Amino acid sequence: MRQFDLAPLYRSTVGFDRLFSLLDSVAGGEASTPGYPPYNIERTAENAYRITVAVAGFSEKDLNIEVKESALTVRGEKAAEERKTDVLHQGIAARAFERRFQLADHVQVTGASLENGLLHIDLVREVPEAKKPRIIPIGAGAKPAQIDAQVVDSQAKAA
Repeated sequence: MRQFDLAPLYRSTVGFDRLFSLLDSVAGGEASTPGYPPYNIERTAENAYRITVAVAGFSEKDLNIEVKESALTVRGEKAAEERKTDVLHQGIAARAFERRFQLADHVQVTGASLENGLLHIDLVREVPEAKKPRIIPIGAGAKPAQIDAQVVDSQAKAA
């Protein structure tokens, strides 16, 4: 995979370091990303999403879901259990795992459920009213606000 040098962008921008770190990790980490456990990400509505992680063999007590800042982390660790039989072939993986998902701004986790070996994590994007686009009406024939010349002069002298 082709690597990009983002150092010039780090030097000439302020406040975008998290974005560049994310781009860096995505560009270079695809080959090193573990494939276990498999997962799906689906859009269930315009502002709703669902992450489904295949966690066969894990129970609710073996799983941990944590949201910190804008990162969702799913961890699974089975407690060691004593087997009464000898396993001749173990094809069902029960190893510990940690899977991280980077969440966009204003994406919140609304719930999680475990059903038939699948862990479903529901998310919703709730953009605050102040961040939503507004339509500004254009008034017909409205006069622009008059600025008092004396106020402007007194402010200029004070500065």
